Amino acid sequence: MNMMMMFTNTTTLIPSFNSTIHRTTHLGLCQQLHLSRRNNHVSLVVSSTQTTAFMETIPWGCENDSLESSSSLEKWLSESGLPSQKMAIDKVDVGERGLVALNNIRKGEKLLFVPPSLVITPDSEWSCPEAGEVLKKNSVPDWPLLATYLISEASLMKSSRWFSYISALPRQPYSLLYWSQAELDRYLEASQIRERAIERTDNVIGTYNDMRARIFSKYPDFFPEEVFNIESFKWSFGILFSRMVRLPSMNGKVALVPWADMLNHSCEVETFLDYDKSTKGIVFTTDRPYQPGEQVFISYGKKSNGELLLSYGFVPKEGTNPSDSVELSLSLKKSDESYTEKLELLKKYGLSGSQCFPLRVTGWPLELMAYAYLAVSPSSMRGKFEEMAAAASNKTTSKKDFRYPEIEEQAFQFILDSCKWITRFGCDFSETTQPKTLSKAASRGLVY
Repeated sequence: MNMMMMFTNTTTLIPSFNSTIHRTTHLGLCQQLHLSRRNNHVSLVVSSTQTTAFMETIPWGCENDSLESSSSLEKWLSESGLPSQKMAIDKVDVGERGLVALNNIRKGEKLLFVPPSLVITPDSEWSCPEAGEVLKKNSVPDWPLLATYLISEASLMKSSRWFSYISALPRQPYSLLYWSQAELDRYLEASQIRERAIERTDNVIGTYNDMRARIFSKYPDFFPEEVFNIESFKWSFGILFSRMVRLPSMNGKVALVPWADMLNHSCEVETFLDYDKSTKGIVFTTDRPYQPGEQVFISYGKKSNGELLLSYGFVPKEGTNPSDSVELSLSLKKSDESYTEKLELLKKYGLSGSQCFPLRVTGWPLELMAYAYLAVSPSSMRGKFEEMAAAASNKTTSKKDFRYPEIEEQAFQFILDSCKWITRFGCDFSETTQPKTLSKAASRGLVY
């Protein structure tokens, strides 16, 4: 999906590119495999200078607000089977590019109808099939497989059928993968997202190192290091994090959906992408009307500001996201004389002695309150322990209002003390109210 918050980052990839360098490597190899297969011989020659030049460059993609590449994408999609659309790509206020209505669009109207032939999935055909066979032989999971697929297709430039699509993708996605450790420490100092951002970056680097050790180094003809390196992996994973969708009607299959991924997110809509069996295309159903020239939105899910920043690189304006939340950790006290009994009941319902719950600007869930009741309940309320544990796990069929007036004040104080502990030890209580969290990060760019 398009990034709706722009960050000016010090880790900037060099946009210039010498196409001669590239065409002597992966592209040339895959063409030679097809043209000279009978000779059973392939030569690959890349100088160290050329290797260094490529590794500092992402030679494909475009600037984030490029309408020229978007126009080429629309033309290619139309020629490749995308039906006539009621929307077009344009520069927008929310995001840099988005889909805007060309005509009046009714509430409840189905749009897009992207055919499966224009969708990238783990089953998509490789332009260099030998590379694809190597990955499938090694049982590479969907995410790293698609990340490698994107790099492979991108590196083939016009020889790939996805050239027009990849050319319209951002050369540098707005992703926390491009933030330096110093920037993460500075702008996410008090945010719980900081640790998850570091973990995500470490996972991408670890995945690349694993792929390089197990596959790339053993098949350098198919996966030359000047193409398949950590910078290109950051790019491809940045694209996947920000644009990949799961299609419920296709058993949760992950996919990149060209054209549909130009739709930006709004906290005010709930519609999402899915496969429509009747029309055999990827669609969404509008949950509000649109006038000509108005930007059309979908929902990326009911996510907190931190989650939106982590995956998509943007945060909504303060106070506009009803799903904004922060995880609050509650823990049983080991000094509680009923600690062992309470812990066993929590485990029975799939919980633990330390449990996280979402704390939203609109309030907290019943499960959090039930856990707090259990944590502060005295041994004299032993007969209510299981009821509380079941409510905390949301695995109760009872519609009872879980209130225990005799310990309600203690439960509220327990929650308040947990919040104070979070702010004292470096995690934010509310990512929309604490000055050192995401609102601070927003100072780096545009927030819609």
